[in-house]
Amino acid sequence: MFASRKFRIHALCLPMLLLAAGCGTFPTSNGGGFSISSSAVAVATTGQMQFKATQGDGSAAAVNWSVSSEQNAASLGAGSIDATGLYTPPTALSGDSIAVEVTAHLQSDPSRTTSATITVTPGFLQPLLPENAALSQGGTLEVSAQIAEVNEGAVHWSLSDGAMGTLSQPSCQHGKQQYTTCKISYTAPATLSGQQSVHLIATVNDTNTQSRLHLLVNGDGVNSSALTNQTAQTGLISLGASGSNDGDYDVYKDGAGDSYIADCCGGTLGALVEDSEHNQFILSNNHVLAESDQGRIGDTIDQPGLIDDACRPLSQQGSTVRSAGTLRYYVPLATNQSNVDAALAAVSPGAVNPDGSILQLGQAASGTINGPLGAAPPVAGTGETLNAANLNGLRVVKSGRTTGLTCSAVESVNLAVKVDYYKDCAETQPYYTKTFTGQIGIGGDSFSDSGDSGSLIVDAANAQPVGLFYAGGTDGNGNGLSVANPIGDVLTELGNQTGSKLSIVGSKTGHPVTCLNYDSSTEAASGILPELSRAAETLAKTAAQNAAAEIVNHEKGVLGVLAGRSADSPGEAAVLVYVDRTKPNIAIPQTIAGVRTVVIFTDAQSVTNGTAPKVAAASPGVQLSAAALNNAAAVQRQYAPQLFTDPAIFGVGVAQSRDNPQEAVLLVLVDMNKAAKTMPPTLGGLRVRYMQLHRFHVTKSKYAGARPVSSCSLQSLKPEALQ
Repeated sequence: MFASRKFRIHALCLPMLLLAAGCGTFPTSNGGGFSISSSAVAVATTGQMQFKATQGDGSAAAVNWSVSSEQNAASLGAGSIDATGLYTPPTALSGDSIAVEVTAHLQSDPSRTTSATITVTPGFLQPLLPENAALSQGGTLEVSAQIAEVNEGAVHWSLSDGAMGTLSQPSCQHGKQQYTTCKISYTAPATLSGQQSVHLIATVNDTNTQSRLHLLVNGDGVNSSALTNQTAQTGLISLGASGSNDGDYDVYKDGAGDSYIADCCGGTLGALVEDSEHNQFILSNNHVLAESDQGRIGDTIDQPGLIDDACRPLSQQGSTVRSAGTLRYYVPLATNQSNVDAALAAVSPGAVNPDGSILQLGQAASGTINGPLGAAPPVAGTGETLNAANLNGLRVVKSGRTTGLTCSAVESVNLAVKVDYYKDCAETQPYYTKTFTGQIGIGGDSFSDSGDSGSLIVDAANAQPVGLFYAGGTDGNGNGLSVANPIGDVLTELGNQTGSKLSIVGSKTGHPVTCLNYDSSTEAASGILPELSRAAETLAKTAAQNAAAEIVNHEKGVLGVLAGRSADSPGEAAVLVYVDRTKPNIAIPQTIAGVRTVVIFTDAQSVTNGTAPKVAAASPGVQLSAAALNNAAAVQRQYAPQLFTDPAIFGVGVAQSRDNPQEAVLLVLVDMNKAAKTMPPTLGGLRVRYMQLHRFHVTKSKYAGARPVSSCSLQSLKPEALQ
């Protein structure tokens, strides 16, 4: 079915962060009658910087670019710059910072040049490990950071203002052929009541490059860390664990022409399923087990994944991974006849716990002090279908390789999304862009990250399976969305491959799962709204003045109006309409003079004295009637094809309005690196809510704007040709 290739590549990569300094345009040199400018004056190794060349009259100058540095080790280089002036720093530095000279050569007269010097500093190769954790009173957690500096460098650690707990003496490991790894231990206070958030902050070489770890310190005896999911298991394997295809790596060549593994990837071995003959299989994504259609039936599936064993496949000396199973079935991605990202691996005899236990779905072992959460199975069967009856108040949980045990609320249903698949971990070889329909969107920035793909999502109240996680995106400022295939669709489509009915292996009775929510934004759904432009402020004030005469009526329950901001379309003007909370059924227009309305329930005294809220009171999740959901789903089906003709739009679903939580909205996902052609406030009688996110990828981190840098390689070399 697939062509034989010497090296097979793909799956879900170790997450990388984009960390660049500054924004805007910075003028630089003007020598030779033309000038160059840059988007910043400094950049981290994991970022990029744009240069432009202009003539004296402001028109674009045709130039050839070059870069050089006398400060970085020759083997590491000065980075590169393409024909458009986009500068990519070296993958690593041999000092705390280096100066790089960028030179433009006028194409019409190469003797005429202009140069500028920029500063390159090391960036974090990945978020802090673990990415988040829960820690009970008196508990201790070791945290590590890896930065793109060779044989040098340090990470400086601190706690957020007012945070409790203590930090140990930090240590750093250096080497000429390895990145710098720094570690520290955090100890929670000996006495605690309830749960409090602590942020541990890591800073590279006292620069502005930072990474944060969110800790939930508590007095409830809850200890949870993704390190549990990443480690090699010596006994029967519990799922929710790190895993990968044994051929899940990218091969490069060094300057001498010798091949080496420069990248490796992995995901999560999500759950155990069985067919009607009780044959057991590991469930995960196609892009984790079958490398986005590039794998072959019979491939070995490792535990842990290669990303958690220094990119060493089973055949390589020193490898500590072991076989958990072999690839047996997968639903093809590159077809419009499939609607899931799913695959099955036949369990290796004696390798996996046959009861289907998943890491951290249980409670701490009885009698233990500061013990971690134990493994427990989900509920057996075909799972739970989401509808108006169970969405209200629903909390969902997953246990995955990268972020461990996390909890959030369903933000969107009937979601159609476009997801990009690649043949390699570095996403240099596009494979297929697939549109999924009827998907589940889960809110929050911390619910998932790359490496969690393949995780089983369950109802936190009873451990009933809900979905299979496979992709996510963020705006980098605390807003994000994770996407899952409904579990019923997964089992049906895989059942078509196996020729047998499939079901999740687990317990006959449900049990609650610890709900660890690391996202404050999902608990205060409207979050912090951005400031309006001066033009938008003027528009809001004019619309509010018009609305005051048009709709304010105390007898009917409309108490007043005010210029404000929309939560459904952040950055957009709105008219705040204050409604008597004792009269909740008043119909308020969705727009006034083309400006969105925000419906806020309050009382007359609060409006009079100016203490009424400026945002609608919205709860996380979806609390809408079946009729409202069905009507919104019909509108979504009508408008999604039209909206998808805009290259900036990659998702359309049904959600709850944040401007008027009594109403459903069309949720439209907009690529934050592109401008949508139009952003209407309503479509088909529904409000439209916009989320601007990095486009969904399954290989890169959710911070998809990041330039991925492998923690396996110190060189930026061209990949070896596949054979």
